[in-house]
Amino acid sequence: MKYCPLCANELTTTEKERKTYLACPDTACGFVHWNNPVPVVAAIIEFNDKVLLAHNVSWPEKMFGLVSGFLDEREAPDQAVQREIKEELNLDTEEVKLVGAYPFEQMNQVIIAYHAKCTGEITLNEELDNYKLIEKSKLKPWNFGTGLAVRDWLKTS
Repeated sequence: MKYCPLCANELTTTEKERKTYLACPDTACGFVHWNNPVPVVAAIIEFNDKVLLAHNVSWPEKMFGLVSGFLDEREAPDQAVQREIKEELNLDTEEVKLVGAYPFEQMNQVIIAYHAKCTGEITLNEELDNYKLIEKSKLKPWNFGTGLAVRDWLKTS
């Protein structure tokens, strides 16, 4: 963000509450860009007694991960994760349970992760180009983002 969305002045760096932010230099305007993290949802999908990992078309070839996405306006996180599963994989969610919330500082996001038991026939949308099903015993968590949710889920399941 370079310009104030209220008055179009160029934003300047300022310090408030011991943090640095972009703010409008016009004190009458008073706009501050707090740059708060964006909430996203992620799904640890159990399908046919295996865990589904998906490949996003924009990711490196060998990188697979959880289905994830942004919340729509006025949408509860548990509804958002079920919608994302339906949109990206065409699967029906039979059961959904919160795993936890995790910081993803690299993307300035907070990941709200769920475990979802799903049924149906997999049909990938345009965001995905591949998937794999992994035995739960062979699933290895990764040390950032959604991998932290996988780690916690494996400990409790």
